[in-house]
Amino acid sequence: MKDGWLAATPAAAQDYVAGRRLDEIECIVADIAGVARGKAMPASKFAHQERFYLPNSIFLQTITGEWADNPTGAFTEPDMILTPDFSTTAAAPWTADVTLMVIHDVSDQQGRPVPVAPRNVLKHVVSLYEAKGWRPIVAPEMEFFLVAKNTDPNQPIIPPMGRTGRRAAAKQAYSMSAVDEYGKVIDDIYDFAEAQGFEIDGILQEGGAGQIEINLNHGDPVHLADQIFFFKRLIREAALRHDCFATFMAKPIEDEPGSAMHIHHSIVDIKTGQNIFSDKKGRETPEFLHFIAGMQKHLPAVVALLAPYVNSYRRYVPDFAAPINLEWGRDNRTTGLRVPISGPEARRLENRLAGMDCNPYLGLAASLACGYLGLIEKESPRAECLGDAYMSEDELPYNLGDALDLMADSQPIRDVLGAEFIDVYQSVKRNEFKEFLQVISPWEREHLLLNV
Repeated sequence: MKDGWLAATPAAAQDYVAGRRLDEIECIVADIAGVARGKAMPASKFAHQERFYLPNSIFLQTITGEWADNPTGAFTEPDMILTPDFSTTAAAPWTADVTLMVIHDVSDQQGRPVPVAPRNVLKHVVSLYEAKGWRPIVAPEMEFFLVAKNTDPNQPIIPPMGRTGRRAAAKQAYSMSAVDEYGKVIDDIYDFAEAQGFEIDGILQEGGAGQIEINLNHGDPVHLADQIFFFKRLIREAALRHDCFATFMAKPIEDEPGSAMHIHHSIVDIKTGQNIFSDKKGRETPEFLHFIAGMQKHLPAVVALLAPYVNSYRRYVPDFAAPINLEWGRDNRTTGLRVPISGPEARRLENRLAGMDCNPYLGLAASLACGYLGLIEKESPRAECLGDAYMSEDELPYNLGDALDLMADSQPIRDVLGAEFIDVYQSVKRNEFKEFLQVISPWEREHLLLNV
């Protein structure tokens, strides 16, 4: 690289630095959990290095910091090569000095993409679409909670204090007054997003106490996953400025709804630029129904990616606004697969099963993989659900162990996402599940200690 590398970055990054001394660069990749891993260095050093190195063991680290067994060979931790993707460069406006973040592509020492790197998994799925002449388009919705600072894990999580001096209240969906309760956090989220060049489509109050939803504009899956990856850190930093936490746990507070990452999908023909879900007369196409059928058939095998932690399955309970079914319906929010109201050019399918705790690269890759298989297999979905799908029979795994078993047994998902990735993911998640089973919960102490 040369000192002029900034010219290859987005305009927002250049505007952020303009007229100031750039101090530091954060060279980052997303691990299996979606945690930013990498290294920080002086900007002057970054400008004169072509590549950077990290051990491949970062993809074997669990959310607790332990190390899973390497199913692909000995634990020798060879270096991977990190190459900056300058198009991802974004400001870190919460830092004391002038800092930019750059997501890096990950390859092995022979220059091949590392198949277990989550961003590479998503890129691979997108490439399968492109090989068929299709371009997938997604629009994610991000739900999260603002909560009071919780420094003792033994204490329950509670809502934050609002500007009125009262704690945020539940059952205030779409209330503007509820959003105003923590307006200063929202203001910082807007400011940070503007500095990073991200466009927010809308912010609203969800049904939980202190629960917020942010919608992003539709676009390229990898670009949107990059944005979510950045947004999670951005939102956490904005909350910390105002003495509270932001959490993306699927179910942080008892008796409150969980947090989802709803994913809207459409597919565009690369040659014509037309949405393949609508024909020339604006009617639904067979491809649209095939896409739905693929979701219904293959989603159970990727739930371990959409719901990656033991806590994730606490969101999958009846009557808490989380569809726990594989039914589909038009403008029906009780179905796991919803067709929103739209014109023919924007016809799309919304997957409402993913939790906000998923790695955005893997959540989008998993959902797109199911739709891709549907387009290839050309099967028909079940009849549309016209009633309350909350009453449907259970079709999804309701704990992490069962979800991992379904993933391991699905050859089509192994083929699309990559066998090596599936094996590494299984190793990491089974290690986490084993650790969880060694923890005794307050419920067990309360009800079993003296009664059994």
